[in-house]
Amino acid sequence: MSDSLTLKVETPTRLKEAGYGRARLDPVAYAELGLTIGSIIEIKGKKTVVAKVFRSDPEDSDKGIVRIDGLTRTSAGVSIGDNVVVRRIDPPRALKVTLSPNIPPGSRISIDDKFIDVFKNNLIGRAVCPGLDITVPNVSLMGNRSVFKVQGCSPAGAVIISDMTEIRVLDSPGKGKSQGSAEEPGFGRDNKITTYDDIGGLDEELRRIRDMIELPLKHPELFDRMGISAPKGVLLYGPPGTGKTLIAEALANESGASFLTIRGPEIMGKFYGESEERLRSVFAQAEKSSPSIIFIDEIDSIAPNRNNIEGEVERRVVAQLLTLMDGMGGRGNVIVIGATNQEDSIDPALRRPGRFDREIEIGIPNRDGRKSILDVHTRTMPLDEDVDIDAIARMTHGFVGADLAALCREAAMKCLARHMDRFDLEKPVPTELLEKMRVDMDDFLRAFSEVEPSGMREVSVEIPKITWDDIGGLDGIRNELREVLLPGEEKKDFERLGISAGKGVLLYGPPGTGKTLIAKAVANESGSNFILVNGPELMNKYVGQSEENLRKVFKRARQMAPSVIFFDELDSLAPRRNGEESSRAADNMVAQLLTALDGVEQLNNVLVVAATNRPDMVDPAVLRPGRIDRMILVGKPDTEARLGILKVHTKKMPLGKDVDLAHIAEVTDGYVGADLFSLCREAGLNAYREDHAIESVCLRHFEKAMEIVRPSVDDMTYKAYTEMASKARNNRDRWSNTQFYS
Repeated sequence: MSDSLTLKVETPTRLKEAGYGRARLDPVAYAELGLTIGSIIEIKGKKTVVAKVFRSDPEDSDKGIVRIDGLTRTSAGVSIGDNVVVRRIDPPRALKVTLSPNIPPGSRISIDDKFIDVFKNNLIGRAVCPGLDITVPNVSLMGNRSVFKVQGCSPAGAVIISDMTEIRVLDSPGKGKSQGSAEEPGFGRDNKITTYDDIGGLDEELRRIRDMIELPLKHPELFDRMGISAPKGVLLYGPPGTGKTLIAEALANESGASFLTIRGPEIMGKFYGESEERLRSVFAQAEKSSPSIIFIDEIDSIAPNRNNIEGEVERRVVAQLLTLMDGMGGRGNVIVIGATNQEDSIDPALRRPGRFDREIEIGIPNRDGRKSILDVHTRTMPLDEDVDIDAIARMTHGFVGADLAALCREAAMKCLARHMDRFDLEKPVPTELLEKMRVDMDDFLRAFSEVEPSGMREVSVEIPKITWDDIGGLDGIRNELREVLLPGEEKKDFERLGISAGKGVLLYGPPGTGKTLIAKAVANESGSNFILVNGPELMNKYVGQSEENLRKVFKRARQMAPSVIFFDELDSLAPRRNGEESSRAADNMVAQLLTALDGVEQLNNVLVVAATNRPDMVDPAVLRPGRIDRMILVGKPDTEARLGILKVHTKKMPLGKDVDLAHIAEVTDGYVGADLFSLCREAGLNAYREDHAIESVCLRHFEKAMEIVRPSVDDMTYKAYTEMASKARNNRDRWSNTQFYS
């Protein structure tokens, strides 16, 4: 058994524990120090802090690591990967603990006895020491996570808070600055301490950014030894709300480097040369206080593409920024981070090695990422037992971090609305009521209907509510589609056999057979985002704008993966080229679609589904293998299929005893799905017209409806599609010779 050990700092695996002063140790170190669950340890980095011990996961065994949260790391003056000395201590019970809120200077909070009682109830058993930043559960400061700094303890040093401890909370910031707070005026939002624990769903992106930034700042000698220059710039790009600025704030607190921010519009001055002087002053200040990080938010506003701007001031600012970044080789240990959601608008001269050495996309999170983000935003929220974070993560396709934060905030507001009639707005809220207020699953479901995913507002996106149970008689087509849209286990079998799943499917057949419904059911079954593309909506009168709209659709699909892009009426978007009615604009759109489809192979979890009732008018190049490589005929439903469709459309209809759906299916030969839907609706209307109070829809109502609703597709059309399917299996190019209508 050892008195102390040197361990390496790592992030906690349980994001909900962040800020609670817990440390999880390597099981080997846990045993060597003679610890038990609940023991108190002292962690010595640049400063000394304390934490309560919990057992780590088995996979951490013999790795020599201690997992502590971001507030504990910043209080100790260490970051991920640093070594700390850990030893067991037995601190006394605290007689008095003084805390100060982490709020902007000059601000104040309201303190009363009930507020102090909430503090004590949530801090009993917590180990603290002077200088430690802590989070208090169920307490919020100015809409942010409640972070308080321990100003003093009695007796002095590390103590444990008990029910006998006197808690004193200052109403304004105390002396001294919380670890990780900004050194430069204007940094951060509301003086909030941001750590890596506040960022969910971006583990891989954070690792890449840390490799680019923390290593050169902490160990520049490694690059000198290798005879190479350290990276000088990182560009973060992606949709709004994905966490680009949040990452920069966390880097400021965790890296220990000086942090300076440039918010694009703020540097612009009205006098000649003033803007350039402000830029130069920031870089000069960063050199003096190196190692430093310069963060340029919305960099596209101060460094736009010079080919697209006419203003002389903007050109000079871009030129000045290029010069400053080129001169960074002799400016000491300074790294520039740029953030933008319009990476294509930035001047190309900035996007080269030596300036921005690496570009990292901060994309829209997947389901696991959304769960991590929800864990972050709900860790201080009183949740009811019925709240299922996994279910919320599954239903929030397309939500970025900001959307999920808004969802949690809206759910909390719904909870408050439920309790509004139980307290007086003119009087303090009773503590008993505060403790009973909990956010339940219904609050989240109601909030979900009011929060839209911001990542996909440019395109039409939804999670369809249509399932295969809502579609009758298409089991054969469903089986064919399953070979393209594979569940996880079957996809592994395909990979094992060296088979790649298809990337595109064309559903063709007469109108009304259910092609669009099939695409929606595919998206629903796969849990994918469903992006609907109506060809004419993409068209624009300006040259090149239509092609750009199509590129945006595929770009968003890649960011929103897994996703299904559905091109309805494909013949209007990709008509046959070089035809009599072919135009230059249409040819350009077809060329853009071909290029985008070729890129689908690199777009993970993106499936293209197209539908048309005129496959002879679609350009053959779109339908070759590697693009839309599977063609499925959605043709005439047989008797069994018609019965299935009728069951779907009558499942909520009170049918009379004389109604035999099997008989109706037999006598409706030639009816497609749309016809059968219309038939059922007309039968219901007939019953309603006969008697508003009628209890059921009878056979006579269906017979009368069949006199009005007739098959919408004739036998000649069915025959043409059948022949087309046969020829397509032999040679797709023969579609050009198919006589579609005789």
